Amino acid sequence: MITGISDIFQSYNEPSIPIPALVTELTGITNDMVTSHRIDSAALEAFVTEANIVIAHNAAFDRKFAERLTPIFEHKHWACTQTEVDWRKHGFGGARLGYLLADFGIFHNAHRAIDDCHALVEILSHPLPAATRPAFAELIDRARRTKVRVWAQGSPFDLKDALKVRGYRWNDGSDGRPKSWFIDVDEEKRDTELNYLKKEIYQREVYIECRAMTALERFSNRA
Repeated sequence: MITGISDIFQSYNEPSIPIPALVTELTGITNDMVTSHRIDSAALEAFVTEANIVIAHNAAFDRKFAERLTPIFEHKHWACTQTEVDWRKHGFGGARLGYLLADFGIFHNAHRAIDDCHALVEILSHPLPAATRPAFAELIDRARRTKVRVWAQGSPFDLKDALKVRGYRWNDGSDGRPKSWFIDVDEEKRDTELNYLKKEIYQREVYIECRAMTALERFSNRA
């Protein structure tokens, strides 16, 4: 249950290049607004230090960005409201923040980080359709589970569409991880996924790389 907002941290950070006109049009943030501004790492760490979990609507992007700001985020548990709540199962048109807000009948000032955060708090505090608990409860339940990342390395090219339909994503190898299709499944579904790959994709016995991940590792540069 979300009982309230205890504190807020927001800061501008002057980029290394001028802000593109399109970004200014979307966000309202101008070059003059960010000139000479820097994120105070010490203040940020003080704000984050007591947090048990960090929640983001695209944690796969946000965690890597946050870890570049300060290593404190490397040692936090993370949850993703975009991927760890089954929005479509609950009747929503998609997992994008704008879709969820529209379905809940919530309106906000899009493309500003602090407003997006407030909007996400509103979404998480609302009960899910045909459920007796809010979205926040489902998110925390999912975040507590151990996931297993299964790598379909060397899978036949002509079966890539079958992998995509099943939910596999492509990694191009530029981040040091395998150049391969992969999927994250709940720990209890690991053997089912391995059997699927051996029977339907490789059609033979083969070693398949897997890695267990908790909320401490998920979405990080190390996952």
